[in-house]
Amino acid sequence: MSDDFVWFVGIDWATARHQACLVDRDGGGREQQEIEHTAAGVQGFVDWVRTRTKGELHRVAVAIESPRGALVDTLIELGLAVFAINPKQLDRFRDRHTVAGAKDDRRDALVLADSLRTDRPAFRRVQVDHPLIIQIRALSRAEDDLQIDLGRLTNRVREQVYRLAPGLLTLCTGADEPWFWTLLELVISPTRVTRTRVDRLLREHRIRRITADDVLAQLHAPALATPPGVVDAVRTHLSLLLPQIRVLADQRKRCADHVESLLHELETEPAAADGESREHRDVTILRSLPGVGRKVLATMLAEASRPLADRDYRTLRLWAGTAPVTSWSGKRRTQPFVKMRYACNYRLRQAAYHWSRISLQHDPASRAYYQRLRQRGHRHGRALRSVADRLFRILIAMLTKGTVYDPARALACEQAAVGA
Repeated sequence: MSDDFVWFVGIDWATARHQACLVDRDGGGREQQEIEHTAAGVQGFVDWVRTRTKGELHRVAVAIESPRGALVDTLIELGLAVFAINPKQLDRFRDRHTVAGAKDDRRDALVLADSLRTDRPAFRRVQVDHPLIIQIRALSRAEDDLQIDLGRLTNRVREQVYRLAPGLLTLCTGADEPWFWTLLELVISPTRVTRTRVDRLLREHRIRRITADDVLAQLHAPALATPPGVVDAVRTHLSLLLPQIRVLADQRKRCADHVESLLHELETEPAAADGESREHRDVTILRSLPGVGRKVLATMLAEASRPLADRDYRTLRLWAGTAPVTSWSGKRRTQPFVKMRYACNYRLRQAAYHWSRISLQHDPASRAYYQRLRQRGHRHGRALRSVADRLFRILIAMLTKGTVYDPARALACEQAAVGA
């Protein structure tokens, strides 16, 4: 698709109705159009643009704040070039047209179209990801949401156990293990908890750090003195919480298994004839890096698909928050003031943190680099971000050359840097 655009469309997106503005290359010919968020409404908008541009949809560029969604996907499928921009940048561009703070949908649509016309480098081109990447993104985010919900429920279970028998929490501090849920189900059931049942429970869940005697000792320990009705209330509450936990844990496992199968399918997918689809090779290269497991791999592919596909190290470190924010003014002429970057992709930042943390345990080169940073006075978090930034730099180089990670070569390079 050509980048020689003649018409520029700005869309201020909403829930039910979107506002669009069409301008030409010189900033004139401003026309407004309302778009209903229906298939017929979007198709009518495209027909309106086709009529105004004399059928040259390949020379139309669309600016919008959201980089994904039903409207964006539909416009791309219909052949329009879509560009996205951060809402904060759009707020700065709005000052060109008014400094009074006035804001409405029609003006925002005009600002989007005019800014794309004059400052296209501030926008990024939205492209459709690989179908498997889209599925991995949806499932990995669903797994994260399920993990959050599961944590909330286990905290409520812990609160109920602590209310009645806090000694049981010495067996499982977080009340977040499946064997402990089964034990609680036995406790609140009318049947008697025997040594045989506890032994069977520990064997089925492969729990070796504690014995049946430890469990029975806590079950038979004197209970706290509570008012009448508390025991029944706790039992009833646990009987409601435990089935919900089971469902969420099962759904999370299904998500994890599905993500793993999609990653395997993506990795074993044959290369395209035109050489454009490189995701299968990217999966193999990412897996070769130390500290990359299923969750980190899925998050990297889902949240940083564009920087990885473009081999864009700068954008990758910006999105992950490993690139610091530098402030340099007349007050600080000797050296700039550097602080942590908070405006980034949260999931990608978490993946980078755990990736760098685990790499210290399995990669001598990463561990040596971390120790060198600590000796220079960096704190733990700052050093981990630098380790992640180094891994990003290595990853982009590997993706560009199509090679897998070589631990011996990485360690030799790090030792050479220390010697220099």
